[in-house]
Amino acid sequence: MSSILTNNTAMVALQTLKTINANMSQTQNEISTGKSVSTARQNSAIWSISKTMESDVKGFKGIADSLALGSSTIAVARSASEQITDLLTEIKGKVVAAQEENVDREKIQTDVTALRSQISSIVGAAQFNGLNLLSNREGGATVAQIVGNTGAGAGIKGSGSVSILSSLDRNSSGSVSASNIAVSKADLGTQAGSVGAGTDLAATAMTGAGAIAAAATATMTVVGDTTTLARGGNRVLAGDSYAIGGLTGITNPVRYVARDGDTVSDISAALVDRLNFEAASAGVAITASTDGTGAVSITNNTTASITTTSTLATGGTAGGGMEILSSLDVSSEEGASAALSAIEGLTQTAIRAAADFGSAQGRIDIQSEYVNSLMSSLKSGIGSLVDADMEETSARLQALQVQQQLGIQALSIANQAPQNILALFR
Repeated sequence: MSSILTNNTAMVALQTLKTINANMSQTQNEISTGKSVSTARQNSAIWSISKTMESDVKGFKGIADSLALGSSTIAVARSASEQITDLLTEIKGKVVAAQEENVDREKIQTDVTALRSQISSIVGAAQFNGLNLLSNREGGATVAQIVGNTGAGAGIKGSGSVSILSSLDRNSSGSVSASNIAVSKADLGTQAGSVGAGTDLAATAMTGAGAIAAAATATMTVVGDTTTLARGGNRVLAGDSYAIGGLTGITNPVRYVARDGDTVSDISAALVDRLNFEAASAGVAITASTDGTGAVSITNNTTASITTTSTLATGGTAGGGMEILSSLDVSSEEGASAALSAIEGLTQTAIRAAADFGSAQGRIDIQSEYVNSLMSSLKSGIGSLVDADMEETSARLQALQVQQQLGIQALSIANQAPQNILALFR
């Protein structure tokens, strides 16, 4: 049945043409954008996944920059530590030469002083973008520890650590957390640096002071303070000052000021190192040792009794990890002997610092390489989800262009059908 009111053939042709035009519009959009999914309307699931992955790529780009900055900072510290190690080796050679009786110790001391000044200069300049990993003057310290005890100042690792952003971790629930690589600072400074003010120390923060008979051993113990309310339960705070005095033949009390993160074991180890050095420098037969729990065992090898005293205070300045270096004096026989014992520990400190920085830098470089590889993988994954297949799209466009032309002709023919009905009335 033919009708001049309803042209079903034209409606079918028109609907077909609309579909062809819609497909062609989508295909042209893929060609112009290069993406098969460019908006959430096209495929919301794929679009949301790709956008999440794109945000991760942006985040990892920032991480790559952070790792590059961290690697450069540590490289500066490592290079400086290696240079300081070489200078300490030179100082050791001077100290060994000073052990001879028929040498000019004054001239050797002049050389030692010059080398020491050079070390201070290197430590002061070993910064990158304002961060110096070799000086206790830097802020942000969170961890401090003294490991080992092979000589005066041995193993002092510094007054803190820095965290380098290394990764973004996304779990199955979609939450994201940041991971960091912690790098310990290595305090190789010789100058004093400011520390916290602490709070009043209780009288029991150090116990065991008293007389030590000739050829006898007594123990003083660094206990710390948890009783003072303002300390908030902290046994040790930066700025706590511990000193041992009354040692016959040693002019000044042996003193140590705690830095941020120190423990009672750190304090006792530092007091032992300093006491042994001062005793050797003064030619006094007093030795000290520690068991790593805060105890300072003092042996009186002299022929007379000595009386030890303890002094507690808060606030002050703490010397750098190589503070004893500024006290080396080989101009006398006793000073040369004390310096020989001390320089070995200082050298090991610098060697350990350079090795630790080298290890940290190696880990950061590995992580940086992984992050760059991961970004490449993520970009490839995003492309496989949303990028258009240009060969297929090009072939589809040509087919749609032919279909469009045929659709237009079919619609034109269908629209001419009512004209044919007029012939029936002629």
